[in-house]
Parts: sequence; C-alpha cells; structure tokens
Amino acid sequence: MPRHPLRKALPLLFLLILLAAVCLTLSLMIGSVSIPASDLWSLLWHDDGSVQYRIIHELRLPRTLSAFGVGGVLALAGVLMQALLRNPLADPYILGVSGGAAVAVLGAMLLGLPLAWQAPMAFGGALASTLLLFALAHHGNWNTSRLLLTGVVLAAGWAALISFVLSLSPPMQLPGMLFWLMGDLSDALHPGLPLVILFIGLVIALWLSPALNLALLGSRRAAALGVEIRHLHIMIYVLASLLTAAAVSIAGAIGFIGLIAPHMLRLLAGSDHRILVPGAVLIGGSLLMLADTAARTMIAPMQLPVGVLTALFGVPVFLLLLNKSYGGRS
Repeated sequence: MPRHPLRKALPLLFLLILLAAVCLTLSLMIGSVSIPASDLWSLLWHDDGSVQYRIIHELRLPRTLSAFGVGGVLALAGVLMQALLRNPLADPYILGVSGGAAVAVLGAMLLGLPLAWQAPMAFGGALASTLLLFALAHHGNWNTSRLLLTGVVLAAGWAALISFVLSLSPPMQLPGMLFWLMGDLSDALHPGLPLVILFIGLVIALWLSPALNLALLGSRRAAALGVEIRHLHIMIYVLASLLTAAAVSIAGAIGFIGLIAPHMLRLLAGSDHRILVPGAVLIGGSLLMLADTAARTMIAPMQLPVGVLTALFGVPVFLLLLNKSYGGRS
C-alpha cells in the first residue's frame, strides 16, 4: 500500500476545497435567472429585497448545500464499501444497498405512511440488503469477486421489486415516485440534515482510518497487528447502511458517486484512508453539485432527475474500471 505523508496531501486537500467552492459558486450563479459573480457575494450576506436574493436563499443555496451533503455521504459510503471488500468496484448502488433502501421507501409511500417513516424504512432496507448480500456471498467459497457479482444480481432483484411496487401504485402517485426514484434534489431544501449526517459519518470514518489502512493488508495480517476485524466489519456494515439510507431518503437512488469519487482520488493520492476519506467527500460533493446544476439548467424550465446524469457519467467509468480490474484475467 503506497504511503503518502499527510503534509504532502495538504495541497491536494486544499485544491479539493477550492474545487468545492468553485462548484458551489457556479451552482448559485447558473440557472433560469443568471446572477453575476460581482453581485453574488453581496446577495449572500445582504437582503436587498430583490428577486435574486430570494432565488439564492430560498432555492439555490439550500439545494446546492443539500447536493454537497448527499454527494459527500454517497462518496463516504463508497469508500467504506470498497475498504470492506478491498475492491475499487464496490458501491452502494452497484451492490444493491441503494436498491434495498429504495424498495423500503417506495413501499412506505405505497402504504401511505408519513414522511417521518422514510428515513427508518430506508435504513432498514439498506441494512437488510447489506446482510442479505453478505449472507449470499459467504455461502461456499467466499471472495470479493463473488460478492461483487452477487451484489449486481441482488441489485437486479431489487429493480424487479421496484417495478412491482410501481405497478401497484395509484396513477396520481406514480410520477412523483418515478422522479424520486431516479434521483431528485428539487425537494431537498433543508440542507441541515444531510450536512449533519455527513459530518458525523466523516468523524467516525476518520477515526476508523488507521484500522481501514491495516485492513487493506488482509484480515489475518490486520488481526495480527491488533485490529478487531469482526468489530470493524460490523461498524462498516452499519455505518455504510446508515449513510446510504440517509442519501436515499433525502434524494432518491443516485448512483455511481460512491464509485467515481474514491477512485478519482486513489489515482491522485493512493489508498491512505486518512486522505481518501475527506478527499472523496469533497470530490463526491463537488460532482453532485455540478450534476444538479446541469440537471436543472440543461432543458430549463424543465428539470432532469440528477440520478440520470450521474448514471450517464458513471456507467462508462464503471465499465472502464471493470475492464482494468478483470480484463487481463482468464
């Protein structure tokens, strides 16, 4: 495992913070009403009673901060999944964890349960999907390739259940469920929740970073070095499920952010989780802010589901990674 001293990573982390700030600025400026950069700073801090002030503070800023929070949460869940499996192709969406959460939330919608039920239902679905994934993959000779393939099949199964739930849904309810399912941030106007979840998950993941680095050496070597592998795996299961459930309940099933962001950072800084965890969060948040800006402006005044754009970008990246990882194996 390549080691990068933290002091050498500080310039990279600073650049990623700058990238996130640029993406935030672009998201606030671009839309059906363009806001010049020269006016943006003043409008952020001073209420001049203008329409532009209301657009920024009531629409764009809450939605953009929510996008950063959800993108960071998905990237962090991806880092944890990839550390758990020691496989760069792992991702909550690809492994079916997002699908399990989505089935649970759509079921709650179909039953007419209050909105307050969405978050616990999403967590239950994500955790159940994770446990089912590992139960199926551990049957017989277990390896990470088997687990990855099991996750892909499980995701297909959840997709079938999603189609079944949608087929039972009332016609008036169906458009909203479909748009939410494809990933939608139009109603994510309360950024406090995703940002708080991201902060808590980030703190826990940074605390686990030394153990995650040792786990990359293999379970036996990590155990010999004092890592409680079973406890570490349980913590990763639960934390990744919580993060995935939070993202799904807030913004629907947005795929591939958890795959792309960690891999991009590994190309730049290696696999040290003390760098990978915060860096992937910044890249994931920046990517989703950019995707959401494009989703609401490409065919304005209509809006695209943001999950469509992340999938269009993520699918070719996944295929490239799959070819790189397994193309040379017989």
